[in-house]
Amino acid sequence: MFIVHHLNNSRSQRILWLLEELELNYDLRRYERDAVTNLAPSELASVHPLGKAPVLEHNGRRIAESGAIVTYLCHRHGRHLVPRVQSDAYTTHLELMHFVEGSAMLPVVLSLYLGRLGEAGAPLRPRVQQQLDSHFAYMERMLRPSGHFVLDDLSAVDIMMSFPAEIAIKQGRGDVLPKLKQFVEKIHARPAWQRAMERGGAYSFA
Repeated sequence: MFIVHHLNNSRSQRILWLLEELELNYDLRRYERDAVTNLAPSELASVHPLGKAPVLEHNGRRIAESGAIVTYLCHRHGRHLVPRVQSDAYTTHLELMHFVEGSAMLPVVLSLYLGRLGEAGAPLRPRVQQQLDSHFAYMERMLRPSGHFVLDDLSAVDIMMSFPAEIAIKQGRGDVLPKLKQFVEKIHARPAWQRAMERGGAYSFA
């Protein structure tokens, strides 16, 4: 049995989605953000020293970081979601799996913090906006004619990319990122994604 420590409106939603796609049984431990600060509750610090979600528990081991969790689950139960190691697609898989958290999420998080700074953040805002535009445009270009990022069906990269893609569309960028908009609509229509929504609760990026 898997245990998922899940924070509302966070990257852990995609872990629930993956578990539903793989039809794996899991126990859900839910945590709610502070209504004023939007920060994770202090209880999560007892799960992981950084006090963040998602955290997956399996066989007595706790695993943090979305990319590590997705890789862990796919190696054990979802090999069909990862390209053959010897293929060129696998190299793209590696690039994009690291791109999501190593590149794409940085300007997203910076934009969030700048929004809280008000006028004090104004000098940095143009640079962060340029980085958001650049990273989202790159995601748009990387989508294949099939509407997926690496394979022509669902892959681990699609799972990882879902969160920044949802943010891009939530920001009202659908007109300039039509392929990304279609990607989000397509994943939201999947039965497994909808089951994950039912389990995870209200989700602002739906």
